[in-house]
Amino acid sequence: MPETDRSALINDLQTRGMRLVDPRAGHESRRGGAGPSDHKAVTLDDVTVMVPVHTAPAFDSPYLVEAPGPDGRARVTRDGTEVARISFPARPHFYDLTTSDGVPMNKVAVLHSRDVLATTVLQTCIRYESRKKTCQFCSIGQSLAAGRTVAHKTPAQLAEVAKAAVELDGVTHMVLTTGTPKGPDRGAAVLCDSAAAIKAAVDLPIQAQCEPPEDDIWHQRMRAAGVDALGMHLEAVTPEVRQRIMPGKASVPLEKYFSSFEAAVKVFGRGQVSTYILAGLGDTAEAILAMGEKLCAMGVYPFVVPFVPISGTPLESHPAPTSEFMASILRPLGQMVVASGMRSSEIKAGCGKCGACSALSTYETLKVPA
Repeated sequence: MPETDRSALINDLQTRGMRLVDPRAGHESRRGGAGPSDHKAVTLDDVTVMVPVHTAPAFDSPYLVEAPGPDGRARVTRDGTEVARISFPARPHFYDLTTSDGVPMNKVAVLHSRDVLATTVLQTCIRYESRKKTCQFCSIGQSLAAGRTVAHKTPAQLAEVAKAAVELDGVTHMVLTTGTPKGPDRGAAVLCDSAAAIKAAVDLPIQAQCEPPEDDIWHQRMRAAGVDALGMHLEAVTPEVRQRIMPGKASVPLEKYFSSFEAAVKVFGRGQVSTYILAGLGDTAEAILAMGEKLCAMGVYPFVVPFVPISGTPLESHPAPTSEFMASILRPLGQMVVASGMRSSEIKAGCGKCGACSALSTYETLKVPA
């Protein structure tokens, strides 16, 4: 499939979702909970992406995925016409194991895309405790309430699961994210402990994700503990949208993010610091691109993904952005990222490197029209 067509199709699938004739295809997907939730991992050509399957837009999607054939590939049709063939990454072997202290490994960490291990170290968050403060798109507490995870993954558990995932399933990098605890480190301390234990057990590139720590010394401490790349996520880029969508997190001002980005790039290097931006919450394409330009100049990779309405959250009925809106951002942003000397493929670990939740990495490879 030509790259332009593939980028457009991935973008459309991620905004509209898809309907599955056989919901058991591929390994199990999760409804609700810490993200990416309500998705299914699928591989199109050589690119694995996360596509919504349990969301309101997905239930009405024009895309229907037939049951996989004997070769494991499934036809994707739109209005009865085949548009692609996809396959599904297999259920990871480590899901069938338990840690030495008796916890099922898939309650400690899960497989994202086809080769990325991900975990939420602390499944609780000071922002989530109050409906007035919570990020309206967040479902971090649902996984815990449903018994699908444990509240605090210990360093020993994480090290054991990471080693198994590398040896049994060929995992190539890991994401350590966390709910924000009380205290000025905003989760950096628990990420340091986790990364150090994992690196002592297995040579696996790690991205840590947290809010900007109050003291920039935590960037150096995370790096020394074995963190290779850092994500500090804006989610929304304008003060009005931040205040409306995530009133608790908006108490950390944009200025603090920028100063923390600047300090982090000095420690981790250009392109190894990233931020997640959810398009479709109210920010205009122009505002997101203006923020992207500022971030690229700083050496921060702007990972823009389409907002996905997760069941059980205050925004479960909020519409997903259109594929046209996403293309108006991702096409110029892909060129902007490349022009600034950053590419997703050069990130050592994490969401930007994985790229499965956005078509951005495929837009990076498109040739600029003459």
